[in-house]
Amino acid sequence: MRSIIYYIREFLRPEWLKKFFFAKTAPLVTPPYFKDYPSLTGKECTGCFSCMMICPAPGGIEVLRQKDRWEPEIYPGHCIRCGLCVEACPEDVLTSGRVLDVTRHDRTAFRSWYHLEVDNTLCMRCGNCCVSCPINKQEDPQLGATGTSSSDEVIMRIEDGRVQILHEEKCTGCKTCETNCPNQAIRVARMVEGVHEEVEA
Repeated sequence: MRSIIYYIREFLRPEWLKKFFFAKTAPLVTPPYFKDYPSLTGKECTGCFSCMMICPAPGGIEVLRQKDRWEPEIYPGHCIRCGLCVEACPEDVLTSGRVLDVTRHDRTAFRSWYHLEVDNTLCMRCGNCCVSCPINKQEDPQLGATGTSSSDEVIMRIEDGRVQILHEEKCTGCKTCETNCPNQAIRVARMVEGVHEEVEA
C-alpha cells in the first residue's frame, strides 16, 4: 500500500506533470542524406534501360513507351530507394535526394554491359538463340532463312558443334536468346562496374 502511495505522489509532482503534458520535441527535419523514391527531372529519356539493368529490386522500375517518348515508371511497392537507377542514368532523367549532386561532385558513374554464358551440358546446338537474336538478324539478314551464319559480325553462331560468342559487346540485354532456348542453356547476365571519371586538363 505504501508503495502505491509513493508512486501516486511521484506522478503527481508538478514538475513531472508539466513535463508530461507540455512535452516539446524538435521539429522533424529531413536529413540531407535521405533518399526518397526516384522522381523525374523533366529531361528526355533515351530508352537505354540502364536504370532497369542496375535495379536490384525486381519490378522496382520499368521504362515504358508513352506515345512518342520513353519514360521511367517507379513502383513504390517494389522500390527500395537505393538510388542506383539515378546514378546509372546517363541523361540525369531521375533524381533522389542528393544522389545527383554527390555523383557530380565525386565524378563517379556506372559502366554496364551484358555477359552471355552458355552451359554446354544443357545446350543441344539447335541454334534457336542465334536465329532469334535481333542483333544477329541485323548483322546477317540471311541468318533467319538459313539458320547458319558465316558473318564474323554476329553476336553468336554455331561453330564446331558449339555456340560460339563472338561479339558480346553488341548484346542489348533483350534476352530473346534466353527466352527462345528450349533447354535454358544460355543466360544473359547484367554486369555493372563503378568508375571514376578523370578530370579533363
